[in-house]
Amino acid sequence: MSTLLPFHTSILNEIYDPDTSDLLVLARGLGLRRILCTLLKIYDSPHNLVLLVNATQEEETEIGEELGIMGCRKPGLRVVGYETGTSRDRQDLYKGGGLIAVTLRILVVDLLQNTIPVEKITGILVMHAERVSPLHLVSFITRLYREKNSKGFLKAFTDQPEHITSGLSPLKNIMKELQLRRVWIYPRFHQEVKDTLERKRADVVELAQNLTDNMNDIHGAIVQCMTITLAELRRSKVELDLESLNLPAAYFSSFDHIVRKQLDPIWHKVGPSTKALVRDLGVLRRLVSYLLVYDPLQFHSFCQVLVEAATSNTAESGAGSGKSQWMLTDAANIVFQAAKRRCFVDVPPQERSNEVEVIDLDDDDEGWDVVYELEGRSSEARSSSNKGKAKANGKRPGWLPNDIHPVLEELPKWSLLSEILEEIEGEILQMERTVSSRPVEEPPGTNITLVMCSSTATCSLLNDFLASRDDKRPKGEWGRRMMLKKLRSWLWWEKRRKMMKEAIQNSGSSGRKDGSSDLQETMWRGESSTDRGEDGLSEAMKKKDRERAAQKASRRRVRGGAPTNGARGTTASRDTPAPGLEQDLGQITPDDFINLNNEELLALNDEDLELNLVTDMSTMEFATEFDAHYGLLTPAETVIVRAYSDDTDDRMLDEIKPRFIVMTEPCMEFVRRVEVYKCSNPGLPVRVYHMVYANSCEEHKYLAGIRREKDSFERLIKERGSMLLPILEDPRQAESDAIIKTISSRIAGGRRELNVAPSQVIVDMREFRSTLPSLLHASHLLVIPATLTVGDYILTPEICVERKSLSDLVSSFSSGRLYTQCELMSVHYKTPVLLIEFDEDKAFSFEIISDLKSYAKTTNRYPPKKKTTGNPAEHNYTSPTIQSKIALLTLSFPRLRIIWSSSPYATTDIFNDLKKDRAEPDPVKAVATGAEEDPEAGAGVNAAAEELLRSFPGITAKNVKHVMSKIENVRELCEMDLVGVQGILGIEPGKTCYDFLHKGERGFRP
Repeated sequence: MSTLLPFHTSILNEIYDPDTSDLLVLARGLGLRRILCTLLKIYDSPHNLVLLVNATQEEETEIGEELGIMGCRKPGLRVVGYETGTSRDRQDLYKGGGLIAVTLRILVVDLLQNTIPVEKITGILVMHAERVSPLHLVSFITRLYREKNSKGFLKAFTDQPEHITSGLSPLKNIMKELQLRRVWIYPRFHQEVKDTLERKRADVVELAQNLTDNMNDIHGAIVQCMTITLAELRRSKVELDLESLNLPAAYFSSFDHIVRKQLDPIWHKVGPSTKALVRDLGVLRRLVSYLLVYDPLQFHSFCQVLVEAATSNTAESGAGSGKSQWMLTDAANIVFQAAKRRCFVDVPPQERSNEVEVIDLDDDDEGWDVVYELEGRSSEARSSSNKGKAKANGKRPGWLPNDIHPVLEELPKWSLLSEILEEIEGEILQMERTVSSRPVEEPPGTNITLVMCSSTATCSLLNDFLASRDDKRPKGEWGRRMMLKKLRSWLWWEKRRKMMKEAIQNSGSSGRKDGSSDLQETMWRGESSTDRGEDGLSEAMKKKDRERAAQKASRRRVRGGAPTNGARGTTASRDTPAPGLEQDLGQITPDDFINLNNEELLALNDEDLELNLVTDMSTMEFATEFDAHYGLLTPAETVIVRAYSDDTDDRMLDEIKPRFIVMTEPCMEFVRRVEVYKCSNPGLPVRVYHMVYANSCEEHKYLAGIRREKDSFERLIKERGSMLLPILEDPRQAESDAIIKTISSRIAGGRRELNVAPSQVIVDMREFRSTLPSLLHASHLLVIPATLTVGDYILTPEICVERKSLSDLVSSFSSGRLYTQCELMSVHYKTPVLLIEFDEDKAFSFEIISDLKSYAKTTNRYPPKKKTTGNPAEHNYTSPTIQSKIALLTLSFPRLRIIWSSSPYATTDIFNDLKKDRAEPDPVKAVATGAEEDPEAGAGVNAAAEELLRSFPGITAKNVKHVMSKIENVRELCEMDLVGVQGILGIEPGKTCYDFLHKGERGFRP
């Protein structure tokens, strides 16, 4: 880890005090993880128990590695996840103290079950404090923590100020949920941060690259489409925050979330045109970003997908009803036409060349070998004659169609990156000559060049460009070789896509369902239907492939690999092999040759010894080639292309210590990381090349991001200055008030009586993934976690509740799981309840089911039995709706009650009302209900036998225990007669089970 900067030390001095609880809001890129790891190192002791919560799995791994670098290795940061043993193992781990990262759900259960000694917790560190809300599990953990521990600290951290500036007093709400009293705000413009980072600044070279003419046209057209879409959205008859509907905000991915969040409560009332506008904004935002990072062929393919999707929607849903509005504008036509011009242009018939096209010999040597072999000519004569003809004709590739001319416009940043790398290489050579000629001390750091991109896809594209760069071509065509390969692949897929489309149309018109099977086989075999078996070319290609495979096999054999059948026939057809030597002697490697015994050595002849010698020499040759291609490189020859990440980039910079950094795309966070990296290494000369497209959305987004963060910090500072600190409620006083409750107004004029047992709810372990248990605890109910077989919530000894969200309700009906759950509740409880809970910020209506992507497609499980005759009226069958399924469920279970809840808050009030004047549930009985508690009855002794019995017709979950108590094993049931089976199961179920066991499927035939 790098040394701490002065403002890091100031922050640690302010939040270190273990007697205080704090919230730290830090600007991104200033080293939040460095502060967090230093604080964890301070508290690393067996006498302390410090918990790290609300961190992702990747963050836990990275923090653990950084703590190991800092010296916290015994035991360091331990992670408690779902694979960490039982509760007893976790309890022993907690008692040992130290630093522990634990998931939220496990920590909640451990706090409720007293698995963790709450009184011994030194403190809790909360990451991503911007996500905390009354429904978040961190709020639940804070309340449980403060109920039994008022001395331990709780410190929260965040570097996302934009997420805590929306709504009414967001900073106050976060501090209230975490029960904090102090907040520290450190933006980039903080005076101490500013003085520290500007003391030692890196050498920054800002490079503004202009767009090409076609890219400029596309960019302007997309921005025009976004402006039109935003104007249409403002004119729609929906209530939206018009201040946030501006063009700079639409560049960010959070814009879709903001608009959808405002429309969610009325989403089922919003018209299809408004929904299409919201969807189009996301498409246009991706389109304008893809323009600057995708190569022309990728961007053109994406545009083709948009056009075909819009065309198919229009054909299915009517003219203009499914098509996006922006695609009907002239600006959209400019986008699609210019995207095509960047790749290739169409050649008119009168301008096409009638000369025989010459194949690029670098790509199609094998094709020419096959053609010359069929004509009876030698391939050597072809090599000398055709190479000169290829140069004379401009080497137009033979795979290129005659009706297009490749343009293959490159991204301007590619050439700029090449020039930057050449400049850096010259600087490194000059520095090395200076150090070697004069006794000058070499500056710290390495000559590794670091190239940063926005995504891994961009990294792969830049790697391909740098690996295949052709310096002999003029500037702007250095990536021509790479683009020609991409064009060839694109043409191959485009040809086969058209063939598949035509085959589907032909099969649909002829009425055949398998009309495309031959075509699909042809496509995967790489040959068309017109040239198979006509001129022998395909057979010649197959012969060539077999020869190449044999050559590769022999080469692998020389390099030490095992030969295929037929190679080196002299060793494979030996008449008298050595005893125990059943394999081909040509497969013996040098290691096997050393381990041979005397009899096996005698069986080897001179040819085999020569073969092994050649194999050994080829292995040495392979090792030399491996070192040449995959050996270690000097830092001056190393270029690392990497995507922007989180605080992991800080450690990456400290490890490789580069002097030259190239930012192909602007990133506010990484700029600050470089500033911190430079100030942490004051003697290290750092040069940063900052590339940006001038007058583009890339530049506008970068500047808008800086303004957004600055405005967010200013709002937080203003709110902190005028914020009224909430009065925190004593949890012990609230618990004592909850014990005293009104029994009846008829008893002594409404006097209150003391209830010894606290009001409690038994909650299934799986339900802690939802927000309802947290709200139940906030309403002063005692939440008892347990593993329940029947139901999700046990309110009273008679009331059992099965909670279903809207998506879970649809999937439970489809799988039949809900019927089984209601059946079990009806057997064991007097009042079974089905709770259908809606989201708080969405509509309280079943109409939103159609918007659920993963559950919207319902399968037709009850198709008509008779065959259709073509009458359209016979195809109007639809699967049952949710309303009809619920009606059937209530008819099947008359005692089932259904509760409709608009939000988890409403569910909490309903549960409190249901528990009034009723007895409290018993956790022991709730856990035992539905479980196999009687081993002597045969239930639970053999789970496999029980599962087998439940698969028999006539045996259900209700009577399986009864059956297992009457028989010794499954064989006894199979040997019973009809009367005996009916005596156990009843007349009809017994006959069904007997027919299944003795007649097989014949018992189910009519």
